[in-house]
Amino acid sequence: MIDKLEFLLALARERHFARAAEACGVTQPTLSAGVKQLEETFGVLLVHRGSRFRDFTPEGERVLSWARRIVGDARAMREEVHALKHGLNGRLRIAAVPTALAMVERVTTPFRERHPNVQFTVLSRNSGELLRLLDNLEIDAGITYLDNEPLGRVATIPLYRERYRLLISADAPLGNRDQVTWAEVAQVPLCLLTPDTQNRRIIDRLLREAGGDPQASLESNAMILLYAHVRTGRWASIMPARLAATLGLTEVLRAVPIVEPEASHTIGLVVPAREPMTPLTSALADETRRVAPSLAD
Repeated sequence: MIDKLEFLLALARERHFARAAEACGVTQPTLSAGVKQLEETFGVLLVHRGSRFRDFTPEGERVLSWARRIVGDARAMREEVHALKHGLNGRLRIAAVPTALAMVERVTTPFRERHPNVQFTVLSRNSGELLRLLDNLEIDAGITYLDNEPLGRVATIPLYRERYRLLISADAPLGNRDQVTWAEVAQVPLCLLTPDTQNRRIIDRLLREAGGDPQASLESNAMILLYAHVRTGRWASIMPARLAATLGLTEVLRAVPIVEPEASHTIGLVVPAREPMTPLTSALADETRRVAPSLAD
């Protein structure tokens, strides 16, 4: 049964029978037969089929939800038994929203000191993609916004507050200010993240509420590209204060606090709402709780 439920999870990820079969290391007829056997077991159609995969039926969506829970628990059980025998090892898969990516090392570095046999894969993903990956068991944890958009069924651990700064050349019209308002920032041509990111949606909302019409002179899904433009002294951007400090300021670049309102959002760890957690995820959650006080402001 577990292997057939794994087929459903792969199909949910890939949305394609052949790619799902390849991901599972089986042939397409084997995967199709496994899904068909599940349908016969439950007595309902799980997948809308034509010449290719179309979608899950309502019954299929419910079975898929159970499959995530059952497969997740089975993987947790195997990992826990392995950890009891061999100690904590393996690979932690983490995704982070672009604005929090530079902060991941604040958790992974002390974690590795405690558990040197654990490896990491860290991905940059927008918040929607991150939650989808977590839901489909493709990652073990995510670092994202906790208090702005719905998160679904996850457990959360707050890390720090994201506050916003105008990154701008010191000799630009607003560059010599101690603080600026969102209404003033709304008049500046900006380099911003792409609209699919939650950070961009937050900034657009704040600019609109200040009476502005958010229009980016340059958009990218990579913070480092935005920063590379801003550090020339000829572009401006809005970035989280901690990220600006991590990337570093130059002689010509200033990070000016934005007020009226002084907005902030909570960034934190999200993990599947499952007890018991896998040993790796549980250890990561413990490390996050340990380092969070040092990031509080």
